[in-house]
Amino acid sequence: MSISRHLLLSHLDQLLQPAKIKDYCPNGLQVEGKSKIKKIVTGVTASQALIDAAIAANADALLVHHGYFWKGENPVICSIKKNRIKALLQADISLIAYHLPLDIHPTLGNNAQLAKLFGITDVEGLESGNPVSVAMKGQLLQPSTVAALTQVITQQLKRQPLVEGDPDKVIKTIAWCSGGGQSFIEMAAEQGIDAFISGEVSEQTIHIAREMNVAFFAAGHHATERYGVQALGQHLAQEFELDVEFIDIDNPV
Repeated sequence: MSISRHLLLSHLDQLLQPAKIKDYCPNGLQVEGKSKIKKIVTGVTASQALIDAAIAANADALLVHHGYFWKGENPVICSIKKNRIKALLQADISLIAYHLPLDIHPTLGNNAQLAKLFGITDVEGLESGNPVSVAMKGQLLQPSTVAALTQVITQQLKRQPLVEGDPDKVIKTIAWCSGGGQSFIEMAAEQGIDAFISGEVSEQTIHIAREMNVAFFAAGHHATERYGVQALGQHLAQEFELDVEFIDIDNPV
């Protein structure tokens, strides 16, 4: 089956509610392609490798978490941005991107998917009073240790995390934020949470973890953000009977 680009975008905007959160880039359609969409390729970042893979797969649309036109970046379309956009336009492929709305969606989002993978329940926003909290907190189904949780993260994400904390420390409560969410560690520590997981790590993150006695796991930006776009693609395949294919362009960061 096929769907009009307009109907697809309308459905995505209604589902992900991008107008409710301030973001660093435009959410939704970023490059216009075919008016009718039958095949969608999903992926984390609209890199040249993913675009090439989408072209090879005869995609009509490319749906990603990391698109283009970020706040503060050079707006001139040159170099790799020129090459990427040129390839999309020549193939008549629409680029559709949802950033923070896809991180925070309560069932399809990156953080919701990580909760499923890691066995976290009683999920709620870490940012008190913020109905669209980017970071989340909850409890493990069963109390664990830093060492045991490291194994779970490694097995589920197929990537060894960077870990700071006593391997024998008991973990009951946990907070997390996919991607570059390491700055939320201090907020988690102030709330007495046992452990914090993010995709990335900064130099000061380790000092905060040590001095505020919170276990910390940096599990990879790409690795923690593979699952929201997959869940969204599966939703679209079921909702509209579309051909949706997730293509993972590995990134060790």
